[in-house]
Amino acid sequence: MQNAVKKPVGVLKFKLGAVVMTRGVSELMKEHGLEPIQYLRRHAHGDWGDLSDQDKATNEDAVIHGGRIFSAYNLSDMPESRLWVITEADRSVTTFLLPSEY
Repeated sequence: MQNAVKKPVGVLKFKLGAVVMTRGVSELMKEHGLEPIQYLRRHAHGDWGDLSDQDKATNEDAVIHGGRIFSAYNLSDMPESRLWVITEADRSVTTFLLPSEY
């Protein structure tokens, strides 16, 4: 059973730039009826997902001082059980990808 996702509200923590996804993510989303917007909202509001405390602190620092921002979300009961969302340091693009596509 998947955990309910809280819908963040308020101002985004950082600019996302263009939002793109790999073919693998697109196929996974369609196949399993997932909505990428729920993960994008979490990422943009500082819910970094399933990361270590150190990685979360690195993201918080990147928001303030610039740097790449990385989130990881576990997708239970799926062949690819993890989704990555990465915003580039220059905030030009945010990419959805699977670890196997990195």
